[in-house]
Amino acid sequence: MNVQDNLEVEVKFLATDLGAVRERLVTAGAVMTKGRVYERNARLDTADATLRQRDELLRLRQDTAVTLTFKGRSLEAEQESEAKVREELEVQVSDYDTAVAIFHRLGLTPQQVYEKYRETWRLGGVEVTLDELPYGRFIELEGPETAIKETAAQLGLLWEQRIVSNYLALMAALKQRHNLPFDDVTFANFAGLPISIADVL
Repeated sequence: MNVQDNLEVEVKFLATDLGAVRERLVTAGAVMTKGRVYERNARLDTADATLRQRDELLRLRQDTAVTLTFKGRSLEAEQESEAKVREELEVQVSDYDTAVAIFHRLGLTPQQVYEKYRETWRLGGVEVTLDELPYGRFIELEGPETAIKETAAQLGLLWEQRIVSNYLALMAALKQRHNLPFDDVTFANFAGLPISIADVL
């Protein structure tokens, strides 16, 4: 399987008002492909973080289905891209707990959990997701880089304000900034904390 055939190209933008973004999507003719849904994600790794040290990610996600995702190391420098570029392989599995048990037998266990609510739209050739995490709200654009830039402009998003870090890297920055005693990005952990991702952007 060729890495070039499975590249994920994406950027994120911090959102202050997802409702306003939703209105812009409707005006631009976007189509909602999946309504707002709760997601629970588990990052799987060895106890000594073998995958993380290689800048790789193995994730098990549960929303309306269970999806296993592998993401390779970041390639934006090699691709001369202004977006985040990495190999992405995905497959659906039938049972979350059984998948966790299988990986446990192989020495890979959930090392970090992160939650969010996600709403998915399609505008031209770009997938637009509206994400609500415990530490902030985001718009994520995924597709060909030229189309991503055009979509960002359509939605009134400033390209120079794009974010290419993933949600776990943003959590690591927040943890360091505020000396947080936890790694899991859950709504329970952040309840009542006066913390925003804007603190580290």
